[in-house]
Amino acid sequence: MDGIVVIKCGGSTVEELSADFFQSIAAMKDMGKHPIIVHGGGPAINDMLVTMQIKPEFVDGLRKTTAEVLETAELVLSGKVNKKIVTAFQDTSKTAIGLSGVDGDLIKASPLNLDTLGYVGNVEDVNQTLLLHIVKTGSIPVIAPIASDINGGKLNVNADVAAAAVAQAMQAEELMFVTDVDGVMIDGNMQETLTVSDIDKLVNDGTIYGGMIPKVRAAADSLTDKLEKVTIANGNGKNRHENGTLKGTTIIKEKRAVH
Repeated sequence: MDGIVVIKCGGSTVEELSADFFQSIAAMKDMGKHPIIVHGGGPAINDMLVTMQIKPEFVDGLRKTTAEVLETAELVLSGKVNKKIVTAFQDTSKTAIGLSGVDGDLIKASPLNLDTLGYVGNVEDVNQTLLLHIVKTGSIPVIAPIASDINGGKLNVNADVAAAAVAQAMQAEELMFVTDVDGVMIDGNMQETLTVSDIDKLVNDGTIYGGMIPKVRAAADSLTDKLEKVTIANGNGKNRHENGTLKGTTIIKEKRAVH
């Protein structure tokens, strides 16, 4: 299906998503695009772990997802965060359907390293048939990245990884990372389009620095032959095109020659 856009909402930005953001997704639908949202929820999970007095375990500096942490992550992601996003679409006249990767084996994963990381998964398969069915009804899928373990049980999947896997499986035309920044700024001006070569140059000369580096690297690494553009945009929804869709910095492989 043409026109699929996968939108990844980071956990730290979910609480800040504005009414303008949801209207921009509605505008995307009105243009004939098919948005699919994949969200995180790290800060909300951390808050719940503190509330439940579950002490984190770290191995070589990495948080281990124990059975207790996995249960808490599912509670927060599939319950609180997912339904908050779904509910926000009620004011847009668009229908959103909340899912986790466990529903209908939407996302299947295998353990990355049970001993080191615990119940953390790497995506092995995405149920395209189920997602296409939902999209064809005109609804917007909103996916929490809790996956079915191919060996049985459940696994927690990084939202960036889940979004990239969904985009690849659905042959999306665009992957959008929604963050707390407008995009790549140069001399106070947001850059609407950058190539991978531009990114390398701007990182090397220090124009792109700090927390923006992993964002642009993740975007560039997500590009494939079929996924030709990845956009970094702000969840406050203030930057929008004239048609109402979200505006940010779009990263492409290389600029095409104009004939």
